[in-house]
Amino acid sequence: MSMPSSVYVRLPNWVGDACMCLPALALLQDAGLPLVLCGKPWARDLFAGLAPAAVLPVGQGFRADLKHLRSRPTRGTRGLLFTNSFSSALTMGLAHVPAAGFRGDGRSLLLRWPVSRPALTHEVEFFYYLARQALARWGADISAFPESPPPRLHLPLTTGNYGAATQALTLAGIDGPIVLLSPTATGLHHGQPKAWPHFEALARALNAAGHCTVICPPPNEMAIAQAAVPSAKVLPSLPLGGFAALAQRASLVICNDSGTSHLAASVGARQITLFGVTRRERTGPWSPDAVCLGSHDAWPDVVTVVEQAMQMLAMPAPAEQASAS
Repeated sequence: MSMPSSVYVRLPNWVGDACMCLPALALLQDAGLPLVLCGKPWARDLFAGLAPAAVLPVGQGFRADLKHLRSRPTRGTRGLLFTNSFSSALTMGLAHVPAAGFRGDGRSLLLRWPVSRPALTHEVEFFYYLARQALARWGADISAFPESPPPRLHLPLTTGNYGAATQALTLAGIDGPIVLLSPTATGLHHGQPKAWPHFEALARALNAAGHCTVICPPPNEMAIAQAAVPSAKVLPSLPLGGFAALAQRASLVICNDSGTSHLAASVGARQITLFGVTRRERTGPWSPDAVCLGSHDAWPDVVTVVEQAMQMLAMPAPAEQASAS
């Protein structure tokens, strides 16, 4: 079987899950395959640094999704579904793009290459395994590629991403170091809120110690974020690539187990991720340097988080550590 001319990649619908696909996307590109990324509208800015062949907006309804998938020639292409839904497999099939994806939700008959889920732990591993299996079934010699994903995510950023972050800080009158707080987390997990309830106490402690705490939520979360941490300075909302650049610039990112956690990990930011209802071994930040506090059944207390933050802020930044060694 000849290798495909390009791969239509159906990205997950959640920002954090999409970030956890980065090692899998890099694997496909290392195999020489142009990527047509099919995802929510925010994917265009977030993954601009990957220089995909195209970004097609999906997730806006079946008819609209099918129209966008059919907007490009599909001859010689293959599909790879990082989503688990029946509808995403059906849409790819009706667009005449034979696809690989995990079995489940009654969609195996819609997949040209159905893949059984392995006994793995972390979402990054699942996505990487799926991409590697797809390459094997498309005729690639996968012995040339590592069996496991690298220990870090890598999201290439653009000049525009960095410019957006700088402009947001300038508009807020900030020209020094910042601590980026992300107090929101969308949805519930088994009926429990995914947001740590003590961000205001944390902000007050950090501000009193001379640090500048900021928040930069998306427009639909602005009111919730401001109510959760009124002591932090508010930056204007940014596209996701700009937000990732802001996280990379921050002295420290403190967040829930949410999209922000994975964005921070994807750009190598210094971070603390807080857990209270989710499992870090399954969805924690894919970074050996990230500090995770709490567990799936107990949030960390304020004192623990403040002490950890102060300790990390007192350490040299990674670049400073490298130059001093």
